[in-house]
Amino acid sequence: MEKLPDNWKIFLEGYTDMSALENTLNWVASRRNEHEVYPPAGSIFRAFTLTCPEQVRAVIIGQDPYHEPGQAQGLAFSVPEKVKFPPSLKNIFKEYSSDTGNPVPDSGDLTSWAQNGVLLMNAVLSVDRGAAASHAKKANWETFTDSVIRALSAKRERIVFILWGNFAISKKTLIDTSKHLVLESVHPSPLSARKGFFGSRPFSKTTSYNGVDWSLKGS
Repeated sequence: MEKLPDNWKIFLEGYTDMSALENTLNWVASRRNEHEVYPPAGSIFRAFTLTCPEQVRAVIIGQDPYHEPGQAQGLAFSVPEKVKFPPSLKNIFKEYSSDTGNPVPDSGDLTSWAQNGVLLMNAVLSVDRGAAASHAKKANWETFTDSVIRALSAKRERIVFILWGNFAISKKTLIDTSKHLVLESVHPSPLSARKGFFGSRPFSKTTSYNGVDWSLKGS
């Protein structure tokens, strides 16, 4: 059974209905009996395992996990080492290199970002193989992840919320902008990246605001 780390359970008291979250996890477990579900069992809460609530300094919100084999690893936009960069991640790295002056990394594994206080959270934490958004509005993940944003907004200060694309931007209403920085742009997808993602400088702006270290292996 997937398990939300205890430090997050404590942090989310009063914001998350744990019985509803258990129902969501039961739904996903049942779904695995009939479908290939990503990320692999045991990895759904990896973003929360790597980044404890007191360490969060930035939040990048994705929509749902990659849905092709070998890609999803429980961190939004991240793929395991030696896996080909998906198109959006390729564009993220182009902006990362342009913004920070570092070369494009040789691995798409963003674990070091998570360890440096960047919560890489998809709004929906599971997906069927080959079927994008297949768990959206079915597993009730959105209620849980919205509560994470609300709790971080209320209980912490000076977090940068990085919202790429209309879906992520819709979460701005959950954030107290008087004590947090919100950075908005179009999505890094090839369909939109040239309409305002490239040149948006989210990495250097975040570092200037609260000192997040965006270093990556091979960059």
